[in-house]
Parts: sequence; structure tokens; C-alpha cells
Amino acid sequence: MRDFLPADKARRERVLSVIRERYRAHGFDEIETPVVEEYARLHAGIGGDNEKLAFNILRRGLDAEAIRAAAEDPAALTDLGLRYDLTVPLARFYATHRAELPTVFRSIQIAPVWRAERPQKGRYRQFVQCDIDIIGDETARAEAELIVASLDTLAALELEGASVRINDRRALDAMLDAFGFAVDERPGVLITIDKLDKIGPAGVAAELRERGATAAAVDAFEAFLTRPQTREYLPFGEAQIRKALPEGVGAEVIAHLVGIGEAVAAARAEIDPPLVFDPFLVRGMGYYTGTIFELAHPSVSYSLGGGGRYDGMIGRFLGQDVPAVGFSIGFERIVDLVALADAGAAPAVVLVHDRDVPVAELVALKAALVAEGSRVRLERRTKNLKALLARAEADGYTAFASVAAGATREALELKPLG
Repeated sequence: MRDFLPADKARRERVLSVIRERYRAHGFDEIETPVVEEYARLHAGIGGDNEKLAFNILRRGLDAEAIRAAAEDPAALTDLGLRYDLTVPLARFYATHRAELPTVFRSIQIAPVWRAERPQKGRYRQFVQCDIDIIGDETARAEAELIVASLDTLAALELEGASVRINDRRALDAMLDAFGFAVDERPGVLITIDKLDKIGPAGVAAELRERGATAAAVDAFEAFLTRPQTREYLPFGEAQIRKALPEGVGAEVIAHLVGIGEAVAAARAEIDPPLVFDPFLVRGMGYYTGTIFELAHPSVSYSLGGGGRYDGMIGRFLGQDVPAVGFSIGFERIVDLVALADAGAAPAVVLVHDRDVPVAELVALKAALVAEGSRVRLERRTKNLKALLARAEADGYTAFASVAAGATREALELKPLG
């Protein structure tokens, strides 16, 4: 959990304002949910490993005896917790307010979440997520809208060249079924497959054998991974998808993925949109039921965001299934890559005044500049004027003026900083 100095905070807010503006331009509406949710909702078995990282809140009014008696049962000790993502709160929000929302609801959530991570570079215990979700649309249009809005947002942040890797959980299940993996061993198999980029086909096969996965299935999977392949380029579409999958994947899944590609291509007026089918993309969240995707950029090796379809989650709160799909930009990962100038910002002026200038004069001068649209800071002159002005420039100020007793707005001489 971090503090942010004024310059860092200003830069983060500039990036957030661009994200909000682009999301809204694509027809999404911002909502806000509480930072806490009920313990049972956060630990309903749909948040994957993130449930283990939840910060839980001790029940109020427990005495020492009650705490000792419940020490082995977290649910008896806690009734609330800090949200570890924004999707579980959104599902609860929609179930609560469905009657007040449109049939197809497009939401924006930009807010902090908390996870009891082991702190390291790029991983924090408090961080901001930027989510857009579409609830109530089961067609490929929903995924296409999310992908187009996300790519447009990165372009507005001057992160050109981004691409989206796409897969479908149903295609993954069909592939594992085709190779002969038993249903009960698939969660562990997927954890290993998710390491393919890091340890390669041989490493994946070796780890699956160590896990005790079905031997014949591992052999078939290894043979598929190492099969001879031609290197011709195929754009995202049916040919690329079929070439990357074994026989037996349902036509409905392939048609849904192809429909996403066609819609994205039409929206971006591109024959070949920046989409890549990745049959081994897993994503760890337990609530994904269909399409899954990750946002990639050539400047970094890690993903800048991702998401997927979670049609079964809202039904847990509502009693009936509602189609839903979401895309999250990893704000903490992109903010350090963005170098947006503070374009269009109001003039920012530091008034450096002598000790004997009357307070009334200072406040009147400041009010006059503020009325003109400037941002104004009052600073008493110090011996080290250079250091004072350097700090002001670091805080985003662009000009300064020296103020002596009796100074007027008309006589004030503004000089640029830097």
C-alpha cells in the first residue's frame, strides 16, 4: 500500500481521466460500490486464488472467549471483507438493482481493491482496477464492444500497437476432453498449461506427469504441442482457430470467436484487427464460463489487462442466470508506461512574496488570478529561491511572480518556470 506525492497523484489522475472519458464515449456508465462485501459472498468459491488473499474484517463485539472458540472457523470470526476485485461486487450490485437498470447494462468501475499479496515489483496490497462490463448480452457483440473500447483507450493513452489474445473456456474443456484428461484433474492441468510460455512443451509435459495426470492424455497433449506446423500467417478467424485446436471442438464455440473477430474488424475498419487466438490462454478466475482474453503490448512481456465471460456468477445472487462479460485494464501496470502531457491544464502560478506583504494583499492577488482560471500557490520567499521554484515546478507549476508590499494584479510580472 503506497503513498503518492502530488506529482505522482496528478499523473495518475490524468491517466484515469483519459480512461474514464474513453469508456464513457463507448456508452458505458460509471457506478460505485462499497469497499466491503459480505464474507460469504467473497468466499463463495468463484474468486479462485484471490479468495485466499482477501482481507477479512473481524465481527464486532466478540470477546476473547468467543474469539478463542471460533479460532478454527474464519466464517465465525468475520462477517465482512475488503473486495479483492470489482466483479463480485458488480454481480451483487446488478442483482440488487436490476429493476432500475436497462436490459443490457454497460458499467464502468474504477476503484481500489485489496489483496493480501506478498509485496513485490508490480504487485501491491492496494491497487486500482479499471473495469468495464456488459450484463444482459449473450452475443459476440458484447465481447467486441469491450475489446474495441479497451484498444481505443490504450490508443488514447498513446500506447499504440496493443493486441488482444483470445480463448474460450469451452474450447479449453473440449481440448482437454479430446486428449483424455479426467474432469477432476483438469483444474491442476490448467494450472500447468498456464505455464506454457515460461517452461515450454517439455516442461509442461514433465510437470503434468509429476502431478500424476492421466499418462495417455499427457502423451497425446505433448504430441499435439510438438506436432510439425507450417508458419504461414493466418489472420484471426476460423482458419486460425481451427488450425490451433485439435479435432472435436464444438462449432458453436468457434462461431462465437469468429463473430467477435468480425465485429472488432468492422468497428475498427480493419481487415485484420489486432486479435490473436491462443488455445492455451487460461486465466485463473474460477468464474469464467466462456470467452477469455488478455491485453498485450509489445513494450512489456506481461499482460496489461484481461477479462472474460462469467455467465454463471450473477445467477448465484439473482436465482436466474444472466449473461455477463467484462474487461479490466491493469491500471498500476499501464500508469508507469504512459507519458501524457498535462494538455489543456490551467496556468499554474507560484506567488513568491516577501515577509512584510499584508495578508489581505496576498489573498486578493491570489483571488484575482484564480478568477482568471489560474491555479495559484502562495510561497514565502526563502534564501534558497532556486530550490523553492524547483519544487514548485515538480508539482506542476509553470510560472512564478515576485510579490512585494503594495503589488497589484496589473503590475504583476509572470515568469516561466524551467
